[in-house]
Amino acid sequence: MAKENTKGQKNVEAITDMEVDFAQWYTDIVKKAELADYSGVRGCIIFRPNGYAIWEQIKAEFDAKFKATGHENVYFPMFIPESLLQKEKDHVEGFAPEVAWVTHGGDEELTEKLCIRPTSETLFCEHFASIIQSHRDLPKLYNQWCSVVRWEKSTRPFLRTREFLWQEGHTAHATADEAVQEALSILDIYTEVCENYLAMPVLRGKKTDKEKFAGAKSTYAIECLMHDGQGLQAGTTHDFGDGFAQAFGIQYTDKENKLQYVHQSSWGVSTRLIGGVIMTHGDNNGLVLPPKIAPTQIVIIPIAQHKEGVLDFASGLKDRLSNFRVKLDSSDRSPGWKFSEYEMKGVPLRLEIGPKDIEAGQCVLVRRDNREKVVVSLDNLEAAVAQALEDLQQALFDKALANRESRTYIAKSVEELKQQLDTRPGFVKAMWCGELSCEDKVKEMATATSRCIPFEQEKVGETCFCCGGDAKHMVVWGRAY
Repeated sequence: MAKENTKGQKNVEAITDMEVDFAQWYTDIVKKAELADYSGVRGCIIFRPNGYAIWEQIKAEFDAKFKATGHENVYFPMFIPESLLQKEKDHVEGFAPEVAWVTHGGDEELTEKLCIRPTSETLFCEHFASIIQSHRDLPKLYNQWCSVVRWEKSTRPFLRTREFLWQEGHTAHATADEAVQEALSILDIYTEVCENYLAMPVLRGKKTDKEKFAGAKSTYAIECLMHDGQGLQAGTTHDFGDGFAQAFGIQYTDKENKLQYVHQSSWGVSTRLIGGVIMTHGDNNGLVLPPKIAPTQIVIIPIAQHKEGVLDFASGLKDRLSNFRVKLDSSDRSPGWKFSEYEMKGVPLRLEIGPKDIEAGQCVLVRRDNREKVVVSLDNLEAAVAQALEDLQQALFDKALANRESRTYIAKSVEELKQQLDTRPGFVKAMWCGELSCEDKVKEMATATSRCIPFEQEKVGETCFCCGGDAKHMVVWGRAY
């Protein structure tokens, strides 16, 4: 229920302040902003129209960029025969604990169990082996939009569910360098969309061997920091080398008519990005959406709409703003209720128009992030709206970047890292020797994981912060969703 829209006062009841209980605040927003609902299957969610519309906007941005770089969309079955999954040992071991199996079809027991895809590497590899014969068949640049199933023990809407939506790219190349460049160029696309559209600043780097994708030669990632100082792996790309090709017999004849194995990459982002947007930009009044991916960028609220001419005038403004994603709320709800409703749903810009405004040739624009009201001449409406949305988009990015920078620390010991994460969570930079034993010790002592080895390296110490040995890398550590 709505309260009076008094400045500085919380607009919506039954949403927990993030400072009181961040997890409950997140759940409240998911429910109250009507993004998702729980289904009858534990760990699975229903995407409500508001939530799915955000995914459609994100998907459209990625899809256009993939196609502009020569990638083609395909679709593969959701079922993987057990024998096919077993072909790549490291891969199957990495996913075994999360696999869901189909054992019966109708009332008959299957002769071979079918895995419901947790990811589709094996399916693509089988297909590549059948269609690639010559260097003329390369590269193969495929992308798939689908859902996958991973039987997670602990779930949270969007961030970690047993079934989720994503894209997974799978490519095959003639050389090792081409596969690496593919993985890095896709990471550039992920970075561009996250920063320029979702307003989420990212750290770019390479995963440690412990944290890399099962079966990959190298994994690259973009890492984001949430309001509460927890990290979020927003996207990953993988260089497979020729490991999968050897396991599946994916070979081609080169220009010298010699038989070679292909080199592959794989990459993916998922609907956890919606969770990232909530936890990066949301506030105690609800969701805050970056204008570039907001399904509705502007909502028009008529004031005293019962008076003659107000609704017709508001409708005309909607037509004028048709270059934006705009909605006119002409329902019989009170303006105060509408203000709270669209604040909760994160609509970036509110336009108020009433009889006095019409007479004065003006309207009121209200930004969602700071609730600042500006009186705008109707003669300059389109330009004013465009500028307000641009300013809001940039302000969200700047605020998120400032949060990350203020929560990024340096540690010279595991004890110091633990103390920092216990008192004010964030990202911690520390030098590392590269040994798995030290990485395991950090996880055991501080319940922290390596987020990535940043591409932009800094020397924040002389020795490994864990064992005191020679340091090979500066690593960013943290606790993450």
